[in-house]
Amino acid sequence: MTIRSFFAIATLLICSGCGINNIPTFDEAVNGAWSEIQNQYKRRADLVPNLIETVKGFAAQEKEVLLEVTEARAKVSQMNVSPETLTDPAAFQQFQESQGALTGALSKLMLVVEKYPDLKSNENFLALQSQLEGTENRIAVARREYIQKVQRYNTELRTIPGRWWKSFMYPDSRIKENFSISEEDTANPEVNFN
Repeated sequence: MTIRSFFAIATLLICSGCGINNIPTFDEAVNGAWSEIQNQYKRRADLVPNLIETVKGFAAQEKEVLLEVTEARAKVSQMNVSPETLTDPAAFQQFQESQGALTGALSKLMLVVEKYPDLKSNENFLALQSQLEGTENRIAVARREYIQKVQRYNTELRTIPGRWWKSFMYPDSRIKENFSISEEDTANPEVNFN
């Protein structure tokens, strides 16, 4: 074996365990988790028109809430979400606000449903409500996984040896945005039986 071959093999062995591939591996994990979030939000957006139509039949006088849900869903559907959204704080915030508006509107809709016992017992509504609750749980799980993957990726970019690999091999890698909770969402809900 020549000295050149020996050094080539030694370099390969050293680099294989040094983290040179962590940045692209973690980046792909973040992108995959983001796709799952979008998938779950799409599932929710697809369920909303069916839920609205079912509620409309029973709660015609609650047009304002139904209109709010419809408008929030339309905003979410019109958003152009690209991979660049993950590294653009303003675009990420806009995405998060649109999804939050839809979540809030759906919460109001569920409160309206409490007024209509016939609707609560309707099989179609119960099935849609169950699907929507399942979707909200899936969204929460997908967001949690995304948050964990972003944390791992961002940590790799900020710590050694990841910082070195970033500057040497992956200079275009940027910190990814993560979900945050607004001050309103941290407030305790007000319960009033009057």
